[in-house]
Amino acid sequence: MKRSLILYHGSNHIITNPTFGLGKEKNDYGKGFYCTENIELAKEWSCPTKENGIVNKYILDLSDLNILYLTRGEFNILNWLALLLKNRTFDISSPLANSARNYIIANFLPVTDNIDIVIGYRADDSYFSFAEDFINNLISLRDLNKAMQLGKLGEQVVLISEKSFSKIKFIDSKEVKYEEYYYKRNKRDLNARNTYLQEKHNLKQFKNDIYILDILREEMSADDQRLRSIISE
Repeated sequence: MKRSLILYHGSNHIITNPTFGLGKEKNDYGKGFYCTENIELAKEWSCPTKENGIVNKYILDLSDLNILYLTRGEFNILNWLALLLKNRTFDISSPLANSARNYIIANFLPVTDNIDIVIGYRADDSYFSFAEDFINNLISLRDLNKAMQLGKLGEQVVLISEKSFSKIKFIDSKEVKYEEYYYKRNKRDLNARNTYLQEKHNLKQFKNDIYILDILREEMSADDQRLRSIISE
């Protein structure tokens, strides 16, 4: 296991001392300091508008930290979705979608009380729309699982405990030119959307496909083998 990580954080300013307790409540995993191991992604995330950004570089000491990996081990796409539903604002436009939200949170939300770091998908606009389609019963679990691989939007590493903030140290920062990375960011997201729309157009129904309505009707739990077999494909 790695003893440390080199992390990058895209921003509009230099952050030499990340501070515990700051950040937006409505981020993917709630309040925290959101980073990535991929400097190119951090550069893109630093340029959401046509203004130059800053990529900050850090080293994170992993010793004695509890890490929740949402993309491996016992956790899966529904655990990621539960955290997203708890923290982000979704288009809940029907009774079914509202029931789905409550059920997924109640049955698939990981316990994060003793967690220092969360590592999982980043819900850029395209990823977020995939999750909304699933909650609204428009795509199956198989389609959602497949959609998360589109566009290669990458994983994020999120510091959520006071202890984790004491383990991160600033290395340096560099300016990022929006002329390159603003358009790279938009292109990556657009590619994911276009590929997803093409996939939706060519969707094939499989006999064992599971939709959110099936999960609700049959009260499926996290250890249900039907869910695990699709998620592991």
